[in-house]
Amino acid sequence: MDLPRWLSVFLLHSLFAAIQLCEIPSGRTHHIKSLNKKLLKLTEDVSKQPNPSVYLGLRLSDYHIRERERQYLQRLKDVFQPSSISIPTPASSQKQPNTGQLALYLLALRASCQDMETPLERQLVTQLKLHLHNEKASIVAHENNGQPLTNYYQYSLGVLALCVHNKKIDVHVIHRLLAAEKHGRFERGSHLFVDTEAMAGLAFVCLKGATFYGPELVAELNQAVQRVKRKILQAQTPDGTFGNIYSSPLAVQFLIAAGVRNKEPECPNGMAALLGKLEEGGFQNALIGSQLLPVLHGKSYVDIASIECHAEEDSLVLGTAASEPRVTSQDTKITIRLTVKRPPRRLPLYDEFIRVPAGSSLLDVLKAAEKQSSKPFSFETQETLSGPMLTSVMGVKARQGEHKYWKILQSAHTTVEQGIADYIPQNEGSIILNFTPW
Repeated sequence: MDLPRWLSVFLLHSLFAAIQLCEIPSGRTHHIKSLNKKLLKLTEDVSKQPNPSVYLGLRLSDYHIRERERQYLQRLKDVFQPSSISIPTPASSQKQPNTGQLALYLLALRASCQDMETPLERQLVTQLKLHLHNEKASIVAHENNGQPLTNYYQYSLGVLALCVHNKKIDVHVIHRLLAAEKHGRFERGSHLFVDTEAMAGLAFVCLKGATFYGPELVAELNQAVQRVKRKILQAQTPDGTFGNIYSSPLAVQFLIAAGVRNKEPECPNGMAALLGKLEEGGFQNALIGSQLLPVLHGKSYVDIASIECHAEEDSLVLGTAASEPRVTSQDTKITIRLTVKRPPRRLPLYDEFIRVPAGSSLLDVLKAAEKQSSKPFSFETQETLSGPMLTSVMGVKARQGEHKYWKILQSAHTTVEQGIADYIPQNEGSIILNFTPW
């Protein structure tokens, strides 16, 4: 007798839990609840567009305030499914969510136990399938580069979302993702993009448990899961992180989903690094924090498929104290050297010293450069689910189809891992903005 998919996933997760998956040590409930409350407080800020990733983190937690979560879900629906939703037209296509945003929203709907058989919900699934078809077509059209329209992170997220909804996916879409992972498309030189590798791994774990695909494809998926596991474990640094601290939550999500056990040293070392950063007050970025919260409960995005909303109760009390804002000192000034490079030009487009209050973010430094520098400086950003992303500097931006971005470094060989709104430069430090292929 065939078991329902949700029951199969539940039994599989229970089996893994019984053999002690990657999990945090006992006695850390305070830190888990603190992160949970922090994410819940973010839902109060109606000035910012709701983030489906925050909702996923809350839904995969064991602690809930159901009414707060319901209100946040409604805000998500107002953004992604306004009452006037219609078939996209060429004139309105730019306003449509991209592959990753739509995938996260579909995961959010499944995490809320939403009925997906209504016309509007079926349209969303069809829309995501169309997105993935177009992503695949871009890879085929540029076989040498093998790049989707967005990136392989979003491509993987789209595949994962359809799989979690138990939707059959075009096998050509799956094969393109398998080939990209197998042939190192998530790497640049010796550097592995751990978050992309992990997201693809989560998709493979989900797909290999589906019932739609033949034994040959399932065998390929099993092999891919083992490759991803090997690459992520090899990417662990001496301090326990996988790649860096900000890619580690997704990496550990994959290890949990893949059944990696605590007896393997990479698990406790990785968990210790995450907990250490959390205890230091790290993970201020909402996206990264929302990816970490499921890990603290021993869960991954694959577990969204087995969520049962009727079994939940309110189990969290949200205090009245507001979260403390980042503090800057107007009395203490620091100096930052800001340099803008556009290879192959040898001379920088910009190279000036900028004075800002201590505690300023990199975004604050860029704004100050626009106002106070003796040489004209300009920049543009685009709002993303992980915060503002630098898209243009001194009028230079990637053209459509051009795979370049503004890489941020604090020295010639040290990349800034945080976003421009999260990174806090130190006095007499350097910031190098380098227009780089990806």
